[in-house]
Amino acid sequence: MDYVVKEGNYEKLGVQHTDDAVTFTFEGEKEDVCSILFYDKHQTVTTRLTVPADYCRGSIRSVTVQGISWKNLRYNFEINGKVITDTYAERIIGRERWNDRGRAKNGYTVCGGCIPGEFDWQKDRQPEVPRSRMVMYKLHVRGFSMDEEPGSGLSRREKGTFFALAEKIPYLKELGVTTLELMPAYEFEELVLPAQPVIPEYLKWESKEEDLIKPKDQEAPERVNYWGYVPGNYFAPKASYSSSPDASGEFKELVRKLHENGMECVMEFFFDDRMNQNVILDVLRFWVREYHVDGFHLLGGSVPVTAAAQDLLLSRTKLFYTGFDPMLLETKRKYPHLFLYSDEYLYPARMVLNHMGGKLSEFLCQQRKQHSVQGFVNYIANHNGFTLADLFSYCEKHNEDNGEDNCDGNNWNFSSNCGAEGRTRKKYVGQMRRKQMKNALAMVFLAQGVPLIQAGDEFGNSQNGNNNAYCQDNRIGWLNWKTGERFEWLREFVRNLAAFRRNHPMIASDEPMRQSDYRRKGLPDLSYHGENAWLPSVSADRQAVGLLYCGAYGLREDGSEDDCIYVAYNFHSGLSHLALPKLPGKKKWYLIMNTAQEEAFLREEDCLADQQLFAAEGQSVCILLGK
Repeated sequence: MDYVVKEGNYEKLGVQHTDDAVTFTFEGEKEDVCSILFYDKHQTVTTRLTVPADYCRGSIRSVTVQGISWKNLRYNFEINGKVITDTYAERIIGRERWNDRGRAKNGYTVCGGCIPGEFDWQKDRQPEVPRSRMVMYKLHVRGFSMDEEPGSGLSRREKGTFFALAEKIPYLKELGVTTLELMPAYEFEELVLPAQPVIPEYLKWESKEEDLIKPKDQEAPERVNYWGYVPGNYFAPKASYSSSPDASGEFKELVRKLHENGMECVMEFFFDDRMNQNVILDVLRFWVREYHVDGFHLLGGSVPVTAAAQDLLLSRTKLFYTGFDPMLLETKRKYPHLFLYSDEYLYPARMVLNHMGGKLSEFLCQQRKQHSVQGFVNYIANHNGFTLADLFSYCEKHNEDNGEDNCDGNNWNFSSNCGAEGRTRKKYVGQMRRKQMKNALAMVFLAQGVPLIQAGDEFGNSQNGNNNAYCQDNRIGWLNWKTGERFEWLREFVRNLAAFRRNHPMIASDEPMRQSDYRRKGLPDLSYHGENAWLPSVSADRQAVGLLYCGAYGLREDGSEDDCIYVAYNFHSGLSHLALPKLPGKKKWYLIMNTAQEEAFLREEDCLADQQLFAAEGQSVCILLGK
């Protein structure tokens, strides 16, 4: 290789290029022996360039090499004899095929230069969906479309890719989704050798140590790191999630199409506790600049979330985390972009729904949980647990296929099988499961915080009782789109819930409910009602209650006041009677939704004969409008 070497500029870590030169800047002490390895297309080292020790500032090495081309560049760093992948590499070569067992012999992958061609963003702008209108949908890029229904038009190469996901945007938009959350879609190593125990980093920092011990006499089967919650190459989109050689362009096309449809892209990032926090901030800024992503769900115990929240470039990027410094919540922001994302909604909701010691008062606190600066994400099912269908089909987890003797996964699921473990033909059990799925979704969508749907829950996707499918790159971990029309009723229910939430801003108010008439509208913004109206509080033994939202406190986009909304929750197995407060003027109460009915949303509004007392069927959620 004919080249000229000179000192670099230290301005930016990673690789920068001009027409005739490439600058390599990376971590390396002055005492280290540092080289750059150049490869040919066969992954064979052709040149070893030693970086002079004088080209060092602090703990950074930087060298400019003239005479090499950026296009089709293949390189790695070598420090003290150890091959190192560039932390800032924007493309990784060697992982284009998912779970390619053949690359195990190399022991490392190669960093690559850009693929020729500029992406046309076409004046793309981030939609910045308001918090009150958000409906989130979480998915695994590969698993979302690998088991796609026949007639989808996807080729074998296109399944499990960003392209396939982009093809589903009309479906997701019709469902009412505004914000997609992608499980790790940056480069990570999914290949796991059979001799290695498989415990995802994501579980290590969240589980008890004794739950992670692997039986000594158990032989580890060949598995795959399907979820990707491990340290990765954070600046590169995952090549095996692309149907073309240009993963970068395909991911950008996905984001652009989402934005065209008024939808957002939120990426999950898991960072190891040892990760350099400056690098983490660089990662977030990079994906906002280069890929126009709208937000990040940050995982890890040492994420510089306060610095990210204060970063000027990220001030209009949504950040989701398990908790923020109280200092950040003291000042109201022009664009509220902080969201608490944890399981704190899941447990109270499951406990009252499945009669497992839940307290209605705790559940109601979750329903009206809101903060003027910080938003909340509410879900009753997520990727690391039972699917919605399995939540009402299994009392116990069934993770035997994971090869860990069913010792992995969460033991505290607060689930119910409704009378039969797993699949059954019992009509009563099937009816109860359908009703409970509707109840769960209604609860999430009628809470004040942001609702989140786990992909596939809208059509009864099951993992056969596996609540920890981290290694299941198969039909257990993939979505089963072949359910066809069998769950169209549930899809329609989700669409109606999303539309109801969208059309009634009072439900998703950005301001915390005060439970008083502080604007003198004639009714409190929120009030509770039992057998008698106007409960001052909800007792511990109560399992049925009506929530009245005063529509005058919620304004629609056209400036008109919302309707009064009465939501009846009855977690008793039998009938409960709830008082209906008298409405001002000639307004009356109309029933529009009842989860105890097969078609929960009524085709025509039903004006109640008794305007003082409502009979709520057992195990049901109902919506009444005052108009």
